[in-house]
Amino acid sequence: QVQLVESGGGLVQTGGSLRLSCAASGRTFSTYAMGWFRQAPGKEREFVAAISWSDSITVYGDSVKGRFTISRDNAKNTVYLQMNSLKPEDTAVYYCAAAPIHRGITTATYEYDYWGQGTQVTVSS
Repeated sequence: QVQLVESGGGLVQTGGSLRLSCAASGRTFSTYAMGWFRQAPGKEREFVAAISWSDSITVYGDSVKGRFTISRDNAKNTVYLQMNSLKPEDTAVYYCAAAPIHRGITTATYEYDYWGQGTQVTVSS
């Protein structure tokens, strides 16, 4: 079992920045690829970013490329999502998730076994 707890969400104006954190506990954190997803009201959960266990490979959704950066600190069992140049369409609940290392870097929600409770990000226009 892996427990994930997100933090860092909030209200920000268009063009602003936020840094989300996801603290993991339980099984060895470094053996999981980590991802961030988001879900806006009435919409499906959307892939945002993912990072390999070794921090050497990152993947981003098209809508956030060049604005968001995913990183991880295996010593602290934490994954981060730095969000810059935020837009109103970035408003959503953001979730972090963990996928077993053998599945590699994946954008599919069904590949992730563990999920956090989510943190709300609201970008005002």
